[in-house]
Amino acid sequence: MQITCPLSSPDHTSALAIRLGARLCSGDTILLHGDVGAGKTHFARALIQSMLEISEDVPSPTFTLVQTYNAACGLEIWHADLYRLSDPSEIEELGLIDAMEHAVCLIEWPDRLATLRPQDALDISLLPADAEDHRRLTATWSDPRWDDKLTDWIP
Repeated sequence: MQITCPLSSPDHTSALAIRLGARLCSGDTILLHGDVGAGKTHFARALIQSMLEISEDVPSPTFTLVQTYNAACGLEIWHADLYRLSDPSEIEELGLIDAMEHAVCLIEWPDRLATLRPQDALDISLLPADAEDHRRLTATWSDPRWDDKLTDWIP
């Protein structure tokens, strides 16, 4: 299945991320695709902050590779940026494979997962559109677990 939506501003991107965050549960993995500056971290930050009981800074994990958070509902959230990784074995060392079974995982640069890519993940691509702050979001999935979650996600 696939949904495509134009995004008219960073606030619009944040609003969709927040709506998605309210629908996530244990074991949900979101793979964030897009070039540098496409809005992957912005999307992840808004989603994570919406799920936290106590507001905190949500930095990009570009240099730490993984940041973890505890959501208000008791879920664990993992935010990973795999850009600097060159071998899938490094992903296993991070504990990310285990986390995908029990946590909500947001993964930037998921192409680095190679054969470790979870088949039940939601893929979100952010691409530039015609105006400066405009983007096009495309969500793609094959696992039925996403059907109900995404039915009315985009108003």
